[in-house]
Amino acid sequence: MYNPTKSDGYIGLSAGILIILLWLTGLVIFLQLDLAAVPWFALIPAVLVQTFLYVGLFITAHDAMHGVIYPPNLRLNNFIGSLAVLLYALFSYKKLHTKHWEHHKYPASQKDPDYHDGKNKGFFSWYFRFMTGYLSWWQILGMAVIFNFMHLVLNVPIANLIIFWALPAIASTWQLFYFGTYLPHREPAEGYTNRHNSTSNEYPVFLSFITCYHFGYHLEHHEFPYVQWWKLPKVRRNWIRD
Repeated sequence: MYNPTKSDGYIGLSAGILIILLWLTGLVIFLQLDLAAVPWFALIPAVLVQTFLYVGLFITAHDAMHGVIYPPNLRLNNFIGSLAVLLYALFSYKKLHTKHWEHHKYPASQKDPDYHDGKNKGFFSWYFRFMTGYLSWWQILGMAVIFNFMHLVLNVPIANLIIFWALPAIASTWQLFYFGTYLPHREPAEGYTNRHNSTSNEYPVFLSFITCYHFGYHLEHHEFPYVQWWKLPKVRRNWIRD
């Protein structure tokens, strides 16, 4: 019923490329910004925009893992996904792909790599377990090498690197985890009520978009895993009506 069409593939590919280009453009502009000439409060929107685009990088890779960035050509689909997570934080697309489908197979269970350990269910302890399950030492080392290369070779000021490169990346992990994992998969007081052990938020479409590219419509995503992020509001409306 909700299998992607050929036109969906063109839109998905265009959206993925656009997000990557916007992220790169923002990074280039902000890393060259003279912070002394800009009032501090003007930096907040820039950080928020770059954080939002970091989230977009990961959502782009996420849709690639579902084969819906560009279904007609899975090699191109996977290339876009690999590029997105490489730019995000040097993640292995193959590793993320494997773990993400384990999450779909065993949602909110002890076999789910995204779930808590069964005891520490709070946001921070769950977030720490989540991140340590995905981050590796070589990634951290690689990011440190890139940081120093941009500072020592490209002469990017340390403050710019921290404010516009490191901070948005870290903040985006909080945003992705909170709206895309913690809220949808924390156990309700009455217990889980569906086979996906998942819930969806009730946000209007615009708020759903800016919080996590509609990933908060999470039950719909698990029920229809081959629907692109930008079609989830339509699926939600139709599914509820049906």
